[in-house]
Amino acid sequence: MSNKSAWYFLFLVLGYILYLIFGAVVFSSVELPYEDLLRQQLRGIKRQFLQEHKCLSEERLERFLSKALEASNYGVSILNNASASWNWDFTSSLFFASTVLSTTGYGHTAPLSDGGKAFCIIYSVIGIPFTLLFLTAVVQRIMVYSTWRPIMYIHTHWGLSKPLVAVVHATLLAVVAVSCFFLIPAAIFSALEKNWNFLESFYFCFISLSTIGLGDYVPGEAFNQRFRELYKLGITGRCGFSKKEVHVIQGYKLFFHCCSTVPSSICLMKRYSSHFQKLENATWLSYLCGLS
Repeated sequence: MSNKSAWYFLFLVLGYILYLIFGAVVFSSVELPYEDLLRQQLRGIKRQFLQEHKCLSEERLERFLSKALEASNYGVSILNNASASWNWDFTSSLFFASTVLSTTGYGHTAPLSDGGKAFCIIYSVIGIPFTLLFLTAVVQRIMVYSTWRPIMYIHTHWGLSKPLVAVVHATLLAVVAVSCFFLIPAAIFSALEKNWNFLESFYFCFISLSTIGLGDYVPGEAFNQRFRELYKLGITGRCGFSKKEVHVIQGYKLFFHCCSTVPSSICLMKRYSSHFQKLENATWLSYLCGLS
């Protein structure tokens, strides 16, 4: 039995490594030509600029660009159209705090001072577990009313089987989740952000929901953004709920798996139900699977 388990683990490790290699090959083959084209364009613009301004040496231009790029890494831009918006006003700081607590971390803004960096560490050490505890409590209550009770109500009053109701219910929840977490926000962002199309907006929603947070798309940073403070507050609310969305989706997946017609999954949950009931942050699993 132990040898079989070891083989399964070995196949899992090899499969994961192959999946990493597969992703690297695809990303490299797709993105490398665009990177090369962008590099050529930048070299051409730089060469043309030096030819038009012969009084400026290439070394001085390199120093200036290095300073500008270093400041840009901290979210500070030298462009005139970016000087009107501050990265550390209240709404922007609130948005940054939400990205820290939700572990999204877009990376477009980072603390500049040593005190800010030290506070960010302490704030994250306390805030991230607190956020997980808070969202677990919220999702625990949402799951009871959105999964177990509707299934039992329909099963009791309409006489339909639990597996059938679970499949239909999970399908409806999936449609609602995709619409509320991806399609509707993507449509809103594509309408509010002038430079974003629907695909880019959908991409941003997915990157945020999965808490990857690459930082290539950050809402509310456009020049002359209308109602920027109010817009930032709205985005902060959505960013704060990104973790809860992940918890809800994971709960829906577990619910669909446990209530499906596969007997082994139900038996497995029944076997460990007493253990789940002892865990305060996982008591919703008992409700979810109809074990209490």
